[in-house]
Amino acid sequence: MIKSQLFFSDAYLEAQEKIRSFLNAQGDFLSESTANSTRAVGDAIQDVLADEFDQLLGPEHCTEYSSQFARRAMADLAFKDKDDLYYIVDVKTHRLSTKFNMPNLTSVDRLARYYEDDSNYFVVLMVAYDMEGTKAVIESVRFVPIEFVGWDCLTIGALGWGQIQIANSNVITINDRFSRREWMLQLCDALFEFYPKEIAKIDKRIARFKNVRERWEKHPRG
Repeated sequence: MIKSQLFFSDAYLEAQEKIRSFLNAQGDFLSESTANSTRAVGDAIQDVLADEFDQLLGPEHCTEYSSQFARRAMADLAFKDKDDLYYIVDVKTHRLSTKFNMPNLTSVDRLARYYEDDSNYFVVLMVAYDMEGTKAVIESVRFVPIEFVGWDCLTIGALGWGQIQIANSNVITINDRFSRREWMLQLCDALFEFYPKEIAKIDKRIARFKNVRERWEKHPRG
């Protein structure tokens, strides 16, 4: 497996600071109505980033770049580097004044399939901000492969095969240069705990509607 020169060096830390500085240097790109909506602010931040993201990374880390994806795609942004490693980037924003935020990252099945190719990286770009009037003030940026995000701050949500979620955007653990192998083994262990609980829930639901069916079988016709 070829190690990413971006993420297995201090280059990603420099990229985080470049992104934060770039966003804070933007003029007011929000209206009063937009500033009141966390979703609208998140979309606006992503759009501003998309226009300059390849320039922020520089040619040493970004040789091909795209920001055109369907809304339900895994990626918001994507790029290749000079080693032909392929990165898809999921942009998340978190307004610090909100007490709780539990964003979905990706489907466990989609990630498992994507990571069958060792040259692929699924990257989380988390922008934490607060508002001063109509200006988004960026407090921090985290720009890391998902395997650098610790399982102590992740959870599995019950959607499809399971959705990897950040349990609370106010508390994120980054394990610098963590092993993908170890992280994926931890994902499997988390699923081996998660799926039996889901089976137990389904068993309860089946029992519940068996009772409902028995009641309706005894109900007068009509």
